[in-house]
Amino acid sequence: MNNGKAKPGHFYAVGVGPGSPDLLTFRAANLIESADIVIAPRSKRSETSLALKTVEHLITSQQVVDHVYAMNRDYTETMKLWNEMAELIIEQSAKGKSIVQITLGDPMVYSTSCYLLKLLHGKLDHENICVVPGISAFQTVASKFGEALTIQEDRMVLMPATNIDQVAEALEHCETLVLYKAGKKIKELADLLKEKDLLENARLVCYAEQGEKEFMAHDILEAADGKHGYMSTVIVYINRQEWKK
Repeated sequence: MNNGKAKPGHFYAVGVGPGSPDLLTFRAANLIESADIVIAPRSKRSETSLALKTVEHLITSQQVVDHVYAMNRDYTETMKLWNEMAELIIEQSAKGKSIVQITLGDPMVYSTSCYLLKLLHGKLDHENICVVPGISAFQTVASKFGEALTIQEDRMVLMPATNIDQVAEALEHCETLVLYKAGKKIKELADLLKEKDLLENARLVCYAEQGEKEFMAHDILEAADGKHGYMSTVIVYINRQEWKK
């Protein structure tokens, strides 16, 4: 990694963790500080980029690209926006610029980086595309409660909570179920877990490590008013497997 500094002509997808600056990795910090260009994605619904807020103490002379995208299920429109950003990266890397795209959590887990990486492969040299992992929301939430995600032979499933029927099916096939995007589904999810006698086994954190916005609950019904937003993660502990003899 050239002593941790961003190299000319390279693109870096950099995870900045859940939102607290002290949970950045040293590698992420070094690359952000030394990059020529920092791309900061944000939803149209947000006035500021949470990822950029996390690393603002590292921004000095870098060019910051405010990349606004729509959070919807229109694949064509989504890919059009990310194609435009991919073309910018290709153009700037050809000029010898180093480019970092920052993203909350980890670049490979439900991240905007996934779109860019898909589009850049085959258009940039493989060795010029780098990914820097970050701490994901599910790791952060588990740490808040101090309860292990997996032990021994346990299976963990990570998925969005957007389809309750699929959540019900997943409950039958794992020992730990982690649900992202749970904010608008809390009431339906609570009803399902009550039916399965698992309501007391669920843990919830909204906006983990994001200061005063953070909300934690052992009882997910505490968040059933829907006020705690999109960035809500639920962990359901279903049972534990013993080692097979």
